[in-house]
Formats: sequence, structure tokens, C-alpha cells
Amino acid sequence: MRFFFFPLLVCVAADSRLLSLSGMFGSLTSPNFPEPYPEETDLRWNVSVPHGFHVRLYFSHFDLEPSYLCEYDYVKVEAEGEVLGLFCGKEETDTEVVPAQQVISSPRNSLSVWFFSDFSNEERFSGFMAHYSAVDVDECSDRDNEDLLCDHLCHNYVGGYYCSCRYGYLLHTDNRTCRVECSGAVFRERSGILSSVDFPAPYPKSSECLYRIEVEPGFRVHIQFGPTFDVEDHPNVSCPYDYVKILAGGRELGPFCGTVSPGLIETDSNSVIVVFHSDNSGENAGWSLSYSSTGSQCPVPQTPANGLLRPVQTFYSFQDHVLFTCEPGYRLIKDGQYLDHYQVDCGSDGLWSGTLPLCQLVDCGSPKVVDMADVVFGNHDNSTLLGSTVRYVCRKETVQLHNNISSYRCAHSGEWTNTEVGTKLPSCKPACGWPSRSLPPLVKRIVGGRSSEPGQFPWQVLLSVEDLSRVPEDRWFGSGALLSESWVLTAAHVLRSRRRDPTVVPVAPEHIKVYLGLHDTRDRRLATTRSVDRIFLHPDFQPNNYNNDIALLKLGEQVEFNQVIRPVCLPPPHSQDSPLTPLPNSLGMIAGWGVSTANASAGNPPTLTSDPGADADLGVASNLLQYVKLPVVPQDECQASYTSRSVSYNITDNMFCAGFFEGGRDTCLGDSGGAFVVEDRASRRWAVFGLVSWGGPEECGSQRVYGVYTRVARYVEWIQSHV
Repeated sequence: MRFFFFPLLVCVAADSRLLSLSGMFGSLTSPNFPEPYPEETDLRWNVSVPHGFHVRLYFSHFDLEPSYLCEYDYVKVEAEGEVLGLFCGKEETDTEVVPAQQVISSPRNSLSVWFFSDFSNEERFSGFMAHYSAVDVDECSDRDNEDLLCDHLCHNYVGGYYCSCRYGYLLHTDNRTCRVECSGAVFRERSGILSSVDFPAPYPKSSECLYRIEVEPGFRVHIQFGPTFDVEDHPNVSCPYDYVKILAGGRELGPFCGTVSPGLIETDSNSVIVVFHSDNSGENAGWSLSYSSTGSQCPVPQTPANGLLRPVQTFYSFQDHVLFTCEPGYRLIKDGQYLDHYQVDCGSDGLWSGTLPLCQLVDCGSPKVVDMADVVFGNHDNSTLLGSTVRYVCRKETVQLHNNISSYRCAHSGEWTNTEVGTKLPSCKPACGWPSRSLPPLVKRIVGGRSSEPGQFPWQVLLSVEDLSRVPEDRWFGSGALLSESWVLTAAHVLRSRRRDPTVVPVAPEHIKVYLGLHDTRDRRLATTRSVDRIFLHPDFQPNNYNNDIALLKLGEQVEFNQVIRPVCLPPPHSQDSPLTPLPNSLGMIAGWGVSTANASAGNPPTLTSDPGADADLGVASNLLQYVKLPVVPQDECQASYTSRSVSYNITDNMFCAGFFEGGRDTCLGDSGGAFVVEDRASRRWAVFGLVSWGGPEECGSQRVYGVYTRVARYVEWIQSHV
């Protein structure tokens, strides 16, 4: 006796995530199936059937995130407080269990299915489909009548059964067989492989498959069936059940069936359609094929002399291409133009798209012109071919090659190249310490200073400082020495913001204006002006005694050297085993406008009475740049002269004195931060050995009151670490 019941679905409150199923049969799937299931799902089904029946549960599809002991996503089946199964993943492993074909039976008339997913499903697992039924009579186990068998999956219920298909298949209208959707694919590559679905496993029943091969016009498709060919046939009728057909160029080839491979099929078309039909019966392995395409052939091209060709092939067909290059030392030329490479293509008419190029020996041509430099060829015949060398030589001793780069070789690229800088040209720039106008011989004292000529002190720099961070605002000026296109050397106290405490804080860079090439203060508009990008005060500068009174500033924009703007040289760095420089009694030059007077001697930069950019008076002793020669005072005399006045004065080895015992106004000529320069007798160049730092306490020019200078030689390494 059979009982017939209808499925009843009861949903409880949504927030409890509990579903009740009380029919005699039914299915349950993960949310969104067959699409990937959502994250953070906690869902339970309670399945119950009438008393006297058992619940039979199995899964037709199962694809969950794998995890160790199913700790992430899982399906758990329980009945009567007993766990009947805990499943996850897709394939069985040592730590993961999948239901596969396992049939789960409840001990009584109910069981629960619990589905849980965590916070991620990045690989888009599709979830599961499960089926349950009340166990009565299992028609699916009765296989005596072949017509009752399902193609894929058979599901029993009270009074009958139904069929379903594996994931990816569709149930045919006969409700028994499973078919696939296998039409619409277009293959556009020149070669490829096709096969029946699931080959070499039995192909689906009741299917109509259509595969389209379309390559570029000008190509012909060749089809090669594989040796394994198994399509259902009939001994007396040609392919009445299943078959393969080829449609190409208005022709129909086939049908093909049975176990004999059709082999090679040549077509004269670039468009081919492969049709495969299967009926609702049979278990045959199917077929596979590979296809290729060929076009019109072009003649094998010749390799030009001293040239290279790739790829090298025995034959070339339509849309093949050849790339020509030249051997090292040669340049490729085509139609009068030099090229890195040249490509020709095989056309549908069997002709190449262009003629062959030529390879000529590399010729770099005449070297480019460098201002103030001559070109000296390394070959007696002034050759400019590959491997030839040239050298740039500056014409005057007052200029030098920047970075000492002079030698160039004709390279494979066809350009003159230096091993360090490539094709970048050298430049002849003014050497440091070379004034454009020579200074008079230092044979006697210049009393009170002498007016200079433009270009005699091209490194002299005027610094205008406005400290707007103070209330009231403070203005002063100082001098400096140009070291390069971007760097100026000066005294630290010139760039320090004036404060009552001993803290060392530099003024803001935007509050400094730099005048270069200035000779007459009345014509400051003719000078080159620059802003300041960065300031570097010596980290050990002591404002209480002006020890380490040295600083660097970087210009906001490089300056171009000319007759009145040139750099000064740095002295050799001091070493412990060598005497202090400059040596006692040696003569040096100091230049300035005499603006500092007593203020500079006291170490305080003079105050400007007006905007330094205006034409108002700067308080200078002379509008023209003045210079004077001064002797270096022995260190013990320098120390004694200041110790006799006050024990608070401290002359360190980082300082030296210059001036005359009897005093004189010329001692006070230099501006704060200005350069004390000494000429090297061998190279005849001028180097900055000192910077105007301080003096006093008596009025500048008094007897035995010397000017104190920062000894630059002790800071060369610090300077070079920044510049």
C-alpha cells in the first residue's frame, strides 16, 4: 500500500534562518545556486516525513570551500542528536569529506541539514544541491526496464521517480536524457583543437552542437580528425543516429559516424562549421580534431650583406613577417633613412610588402661643436667611422672641461659616446680661482684699500638678509664666496637669526637675496640676483665665541659663469700632520665695500637702512668694490693680542688673524662672511683660505687689533659633503 503526500514548505522567521520541509520528497540548495553562494550564511533545514518512513538524503552537486576539518564552510547533517555527516570541499582528502554518491538515511522520520559559510568566497564556489525523499519503493534501483533509466541522476519518490542532470547539463524534453548547450563558439586562431563534450568519455545525448572556425581572409582551413573516433552508427543505414558534418565554402562533407576516423579534410575556405548531432541513446566515446590554416606562400627572402634576418624558416606564408637588422658596427638604411630595424610582410598575393634594405658601416659624422673647445681626432685621417675616437680640448687655460670628460668613441649606435656620460657633450667652464682680470702684484701695502676693476673678484657675493621672524623686523647684509653654479660659502653668523639666547636658528631661505657680479652698489639692478633654496649652518657653530663660524647656502637657480661671475677654489683640506694654513706672514686678499666698519669687527653683520633691492644708500664706505692685501698673523701673536684685552676671547685653531700690528682702516675693509683669498704660486689660482668672522673690542683699525677669520681648510671635507 502506498501513501501519497504533497511537499509542504514552511518558513519561520527570517532572522532565525530556519526552513521546515514536510513533503514526501524535495530538494534543497545553497542560496543562489548554481551561482556562488553568499558569505556569512547560517541556514538550517528541518526535514520531516510521516511516521513509518525514513528520510533518504543525498547530494547531486557539492562544491564548497575546502578547509581543514571543515572549519570554514560546511554542510552538517544531524538526526536524533547524532551527526550523520560533516562535509566540505569538492574532492575527498585526509581532512575533508564530501558526500559524493553517499546516501544518508535518518534513523527515524526526520533529520536536519545545516549550511554554514564564513566571511569569504573569493574562489566563487557554487554550493550544493541535495535531494531527500521518504523511503518507500526505490524505482531507481529497478533496472530491468531500460526505458525507465535516467541518463544521469535518478530520484525516487512515493509512486514514481524523476531524472535530473549533472551540473552543466540540461534535461531534455523527454525528461530522461541530459543534453548540453554546445553551439555559438567561434574559433578565430590560426590553429586549435576541438572535441565532443567530455571526450573521450561518452558524449551527451540529444544534443545539437555547432562549432564555427573563422580565420582571416586569405587562409585555408585544414581539419585533421584524431585516430579515436567513436560515433553511434547503423550497420545498414548511413549515420541515422549520431553524426558529424563539415560545412565549408558552400560544400557539405559527411555525415561521418562509426569507428573509422575521417582523417585529413582539406577545405578551400577560411570559414568552416563543424556540426555534431546525437540522439537520446547510446554510450559512445566521441571524437576530436585539430585544425590549422595556411595562406599563400612568399619566396624566401635573401639576407643582405652584413645583415640579419629573423625568423629563419623553410617557407613563408600569408601574414608571416620578416625582421631585418644589421650586424654590430653596421646601420640599416632604407630609402635614404637610417632605421633600427625593417619589417616586411607576406601578402595574400604571395609577394613581400617591401624590398630588401642595406647595411652600411656605422659613420658617426662630424662631432658636435662645444663652445671654447677644439676637437682632436685620434686618427691621422680624421676618420669618423665605427671605433674612431675624438677628444675635446678647451682652448684657454682659464677654462677647464667640466667633470674632466673629454674622450668620445664612435659607437654602434652611430653617435659619439663617452663611457661615463654617454652622448652628453662636455662643457668648457671657467676654472675656479681665475679672475677675468688679473690682480696687481702683491709687492707693497695698499693703504686704505684700492678700488677693484670688474672681474678681479668674480667670486664676490653680496647677501641681503631680512629676518621677518623677529619683532621688530631685522635687516642686515654680508658677503660670501661663490664655489660653483649653485653654492655660496659664507660665515654662519651672517645667516643666523639674531636672538638673545645662544640658540642657533638660521633665517628662512626666502628672506635672503643674493647679488652676483656686483661691482658698483649704485648699479645693483645690473647684477645677477638669485633666491636661496637651502641653508646649512655648521652644526658646531658657537655664537658666543664664533667658533666654527662657517655656512653654506644653495641657490634657488644655478648661475651661468661669465667675465664677472666665476667660482673661487677651495684650499687643500687640513691634515693632522701638516701645519695650519694659511701660513704665518703669507699675504692674502680681502675685498668688500667697507660697509661693515666697526660692526663687522665686532662680528655683527651691519644693518641695512633701506630695502636692499632699492637704490637707497647701503651705508657703504665706497660704492665700488674695494680690496686690500693683508698678512697672516702668527697664531701665538693672534691669541696674545686678544688675551691681553680680555680672557673671554678664545682664539681656536679654527680661526686665524690677519692685519697689521699698527692697525689701520684697511683692516676693517672686508664685509662679514667675505673671502680671504690666497694665490697658489704654482697654478696661479686663488683659493678661499678664510672668511671674515669677527674682531674687537676696540674700534676697528686700532693698534694690534686684528681681524679674525674662519680657517676654511679645516672645513673642506664638511663643505664637500654638501656641495
